[in-house]
Amino acid sequence: MFGLGDSGRKKLGKAVLPWQQHWQGMLADYVTSVLWSPDGSTLAAASAAGEVVLWQDETAEKLYYLERDSGESIDVLSFSGDSQFLAASGSAGTVKIWQLSGQKTEVIAALKSERAWIDKLAWSPTENLLAYSPGKQVCLWDLETKETVATLDFDQSSVLAIAWHPLGEYLAVAGNQGVKIWDGRDWQEDPYCLDIPSVSVAVAWSPEGQYLAVGNMDSSLVVVDIKNPHPWVMRGFYGKVRQLAWCDRPTVLGTPLLAACHAESIAVWEKQLGPNAGWDAWELEGHSALVQAIGFQPNTFHLASAAEDGQLYFWRDAEQVWQLLEGAPDGFSTLALHPQGKAIAAAGVSGELIIWFKSTAGKGFSP
Repeated sequence: MFGLGDSGRKKLGKAVLPWQQHWQGMLADYVTSVLWSPDGSTLAAASAAGEVVLWQDETAEKLYYLERDSGESIDVLSFSGDSQFLAASGSAGTVKIWQLSGQKTEVIAALKSERAWIDKLAWSPTENLLAYSPGKQVCLWDLETKETVATLDFDQSSVLAIAWHPLGEYLAVAGNQGVKIWDGRDWQEDPYCLDIPSVSVAVAWSPEGQYLAVGNMDSSLVVVDIKNPHPWVMRGFYGKVRQLAWCDRPTVLGTPLLAACHAESIAVWEKQLGPNAGWDAWELEGHSALVQAIGFQPNTFHLASAAEDGQLYFWRDAEQVWQLLEGAPDGFSTLALHPQGKAIAAAGVSGELIIWFKSTAGKGFSP
């Protein structure tokens, strides 16, 4: 596909296996979201049955329920940058916000929309400002004032993805015909428009905030350098580019590494040297069904991928399979890597929630 020659990346590595299962539980239905808090102290998960649960202690045997089965799907979760607040929303059209600090966990706000189904929201990484999307708009809600401070119009379609710049300076909003980027210093200013002749469904900033990657329905990937108005366009994927993941370490060239999942495969792209140089790619093959989620282990080049085939692969240096993790026989729906890299959480289409910790067996593993 990408002209990379030998793709022999399906064989298991011979090194000591890095992960061992630590805990497993069940939710009532398809798990729609799993997410670690930025400080790594809490894992949150949500389900299509309306559950919102927390796993907060490495010795915990049970989940703490914020919401029980309601029959209204919860589709998205987001922790505030200080890990003190959790936002959740879904088919009911209400954003609920819990305060997790202090002696009592409680709902401090419920933001209702006339338009049902809010499945896109994200806290700013630097302040308690929540972006959430009812339909073709993005509302910005300030936790301190308990007020909506701005409403951004996307216009072209319903909002399909939102992403804050790592420093909280910009907000990227994706949908039909590309991405709009608003400057957080003045929300009333017209946004920068990255025009893409497709429907953009995934958007992600690189860890230092220099690059923005956009995955599209027309089997293309667009990457733009905020210092250069001319984007790179990568094509040849097997289907829509459904999720993106940046590595938080530069390569030996000092350049970024980006993974993109499409159909049953993952493409890994490495920026070449020079501001105008392009990107080289290799493909990771092994899954036999749709890849639902990917993520790099922090401070490493190792990549995890979870798919509907019930396989979770951990790829050493994003090149070859190091370990196969299982536990969701009907298929995995999502995954999340611990911010310090010490755990993987993954969930299944039948409600499974599984946590693996780094193995202590042997001395063959170094992150």
